[in-house]
Formats: sequence, C-alpha cells, structure tokens
Amino acid sequence: MHWEHVVDDFAVYLSAERGFSAHTVRSYRSDLAQLSSFAHSRGIDEAENISLELLRDWLWQASQAGLARSTLARRSAAVRSLTSWLAKTDRVHQDAASRLKSPRVDHHLPRVLTRPQITTLIEGLVARAHADAPEAVRDLAVIELLYASALRVSEATGLDVASVDLERLTVRVTGKGSKERVVPFGVPAKRAIERYLTVARPILLERHLTVARPLLLADPLLRADPLLRADRPDALFLSGRGARLGTRAVYTLVSTLLATVPGSGPSGPHALRHTAATHLLDGGADLRAVQELLGHASLGTTQIYTHVSAERLKESYRTAHPRA
Repeated sequence: MHWEHVVDDFAVYLSAERGFSAHTVRSYRSDLAQLSSFAHSRGIDEAENISLELLRDWLWQASQAGLARSTLARRSAAVRSLTSWLAKTDRVHQDAASRLKSPRVDHHLPRVLTRPQITTLIEGLVARAHADAPEAVRDLAVIELLYASALRVSEATGLDVASVDLERLTVRVTGKGSKERVVPFGVPAKRAIERYLTVARPILLERHLTVARPLLLADPLLRADPLLRADRPDALFLSGRGARLGTRAVYTLVSTLLATVPGSGPSGPHALRHTAATHLLDGGADLRAVQELLGHASLGTTQIYTHVSAERLKESYRTAHPRA
C-alpha cells in the first residue's frame, strides 16, 4: 500500500465517518507526512511495514528535537488512529501502535485578561472603527463576538450571515465534530455586528465582486465556484478583498492587540475564549452552563476555568488581606 494513498483514504474516513474538523484532519495529515519521511529514511515505504519500534524511534527523535509534549501527544494519537483503522479494515494483519504510549501533556493555566484590560482593548477598537475604515469596523465586530460568545476562532470565521439572529441575540455555531450549538451574545456585540453589516460588509463585498466579475467574464466555468459567484457570499466576516475571513487573519489581529496588554501566556484568539469563560464563572455562572456555551464534550475540560478563578482569588487575597 502506497503511503500517500493510505493517508488520503484515512483522511476521508476521519472527515466522513468520524466527523473530524478540517483543521484536525490537516494536522493529522501533517503528522503522518512527517512519519512517512522518517519511515522512508529507514528504508520503509509501505504502510504495512510500520512497526512499534519505528514509531517509538519517530517520537523519540521528535522529542529530542524539542517538540512540545502536546505536539508529541497529537502525533501519537494520529498514528494510533491510523494503525487501528488499517487493522479494522484488514489492510494490515496487526495494529502496530496498539501498545504505543502517548506522552503526558503538560496542563498550563490559560491566559486570562482582566475586565479593565478587555474594556481598554475594545475601546481602542471603537476609536478606530470609522465608516471609511471597513476592516476596523469588522475587527471590532469580530472581537466583540469572540469575547461575548467565547467562540473558537474557526467557529467565528466559519459563520454565515444566516447564522446570526440579531433579534434573539444568538448565533448558531458548528463546533468540533460538526456539532451545532446555539450561543448567546450581548447587546454590545449586537451593536458591533449591526454596524458591520450596515456599514462595512457592503464595501468588502463590493471589493469581492470587483475581483470576481472579470474572472467570470473571462471563464464562465468559474461561475460555479462559490468563492467567485456573482450573488452574495454567505460568509459573515469578509476579508479586505471580500473573501471569507481566515483564521490566520484573526490570529494576527488578536496577537497584535494583546502584544500591548500586560501579562504572559499565549496571545491568540483562544485567550479571549479563556477570558470569557473565566469572567462568566467569576460572575456566578453555572459550570455546566459554561460547558454548554463553550461546546465542551467533557465537563472536565471546562473545570480548568475553575482553577483559573481559584488562582485569581488567591492573588486577590495575597494582595488585599493584611495578614496574607
């Protein structure tokens, strides 16, 4: 079995039968491509010749290269899932990774912004969100929604206009495993989204059509392309060129904003998700309600935010109590 064909079939299985997100499938593909290169260097070009010893050597080499434990754990999960699938579909006689142990992942408390920090950050966006700056108006709507609804960045960029109910203040989100959930947002986010839809999105959409029209006239076959079609694109958030806003652009936006905010830890969009969840719990929200909001399959995943709140309480105690 040629390695590339096996990985292609496996990716289809992950997406169609297991319901894995496109992001996870890409990550698994990347991990298995690394394994393929390593196996080739050992003279192994066929998937059925993978052995437990080869897999252990592959992970050991990656650990020596300084890869994070979380990356090693994902690589281990990718190859265990692959060899299990190969065995179940009778492509190999034995599951080579059945006894492969995954490294324990270090659990670090996520970065959480204070309420004054969030307020200052959003006020800065408001000051830049003029009618002649559609990208700035969009950025304000994106940040307001990420913080208001604690969305994953892929969930926010995957939203369509029809996903948002401005009357009920809810948004329908497709999360991990293609699971849908309805998430509330507040009045400030509503105002920001309404202004974006009224003022900024039409300008960004016109840019999209300006780029698309010449292509459509030159090649009628392109009219079937959803990214170039002449009717209104479905995407809620549009890029500066009128296409669907990508996750990388949101990462850049948030990391730029957080670069000036005091504090340590990751500075990506997940920091806003962590912040929203922690502020909800600090405000008295029920843990299971927060679990539902975040779209966590396990309550244990949500409980990390109780630890964050506990650490914040300890810090407040040490700062405020005269005999701390």
